[in-house]
Amino acid sequence: MALKIQSAQRMAPSAGFSSSMTISPRLAALRQGLRELGYVEGKNVVIDEKYADGNQDRLKELAGELVRLKVDVIVTGGPTATRPAKEATSTIPIVMGFDNDPVGAGFVVSLARPGKHITGLSTLHPELSGKQLELLKEIIPKVSRVAVLGNWSQPGNVEALREVKLAAEVLDLHLQHLEIRASKDIDVVFTEARKGRAGALLVLANPMIIFQQVHFIQLVAKNRLPAVYSQPEFVDAGGLMSYTANFADLFRRAAIYVDKILKGAKPADLPVEQPTKFELVINLKTAKQIGLTIPPNVLARADKVIKQQGARSREQGERNRIQRSEIRGQSGTWRMAYGSNGFNSEVGGQQKHCA
Repeated sequence: MALKIQSAQRMAPSAGFSSSMTISPRLAALRQGLRELGYVEGKNVVIDEKYADGNQDRLKELAGELVRLKVDVIVTGGPTATRPAKEATSTIPIVMGFDNDPVGAGFVVSLARPGKHITGLSTLHPELSGKQLELLKEIIPKVSRVAVLGNWSQPGNVEALREVKLAAEVLDLHLQHLEIRASKDIDVVFTEARKGRAGALLVLANPMIIFQQVHFIQLVAKNRLPAVYSQPEFVDAGGLMSYTANFADLFRRAAIYVDKILKGAKPADLPVEQPTKFELVINLKTAKQIGLTIPPNVLARADKVIKQQGARSREQGERNRIQRSEIRGQSGTWRMAYGSNGFNSEVGGQQKHCA
């Protein structure tokens, strides 16, 4: 998303946003953060969003477009967008909306002193993976074998597996390590999981699974396997459960980085921050479909509960309606474009889409 900050006298600094997927709640959170800092769409900010919508190959092209716009800041919606943005420019500051392992990925030198032109938010994904396994054991006390799905060449996944192994020793669980590096691997891992008699799945953060989300969730349902995910969008789409950093809070905080950079701060001097809020999301409809009863003590800890497909709790639904109302009610003078897969733009309130 490219944000062009305008003043009455002259065109002020601009920022851009790039992501691999169109995820509205996260974008709404970024907008909220900007509003809290005094940026008003249609008055002193113009937002350009570019969406790749599942087509990972387009991210490089979209990052190049943001660079050609000569934006002053690029905000990325995840590690798959951060890398092409990093490759596209060594001078424009980049704010990570989130990253699972920014040091391991080579985006920053250290969390305390990023040292380059990239900073932002980390998810603590590796550290949370052990807790995800604990939650699986809580909802399926009799489970003895769990398949862990990841990409062992991807930053953060090896560290996450290490945490899962430590938790498995305490929980007396046998782990099956299955790798997904390409789309063709997805069907294969389910065959292997059946052979290994896996009773549940722990799905680590993996762009390939994200891009194949619908197909992946269909296979999980077909095999009637309880699964815990590293992103809540999987639960919205029919997955059983996720335990993650609160992504909306991360993206709201990303706006603070944008504001500081536009006011002259250098990314190299802005420490990468970690999550302070976490989120347990449970899909009761999916649990019912696979014959699983979620223990009351786990359900009581859930931040969001989905009772029908594509719908979250009443509180969350009301929040989304308010956000949509706020966006529709704004002046149509801003333009949005977002680096994911496909291309969406909104100019003067009219929406266009190109594949």
